[in-house]
Amino acid sequence: MTAAITMAATPMVVHAAPCKDAKGRFIKCPAAKPAPKKPCKDAKGKFIKCPR
Repeated sequence: MTAAITMAATPMVVHAAPCKDAKGRFIKCPAAKPAPKKPCKDAKGKFIKCPR
């Protein structure tokens, strides 16, 4: 019960850090890197060729 009250009392605010260059000026942030591919597995857990 106290955990629920504590979580309700603290707002979950997450701000993305702005991108800055070496001199502290704001610049356009680089594109996010794509997530690494996970190996494909069948229902039994064996590795298979990934469908495209």
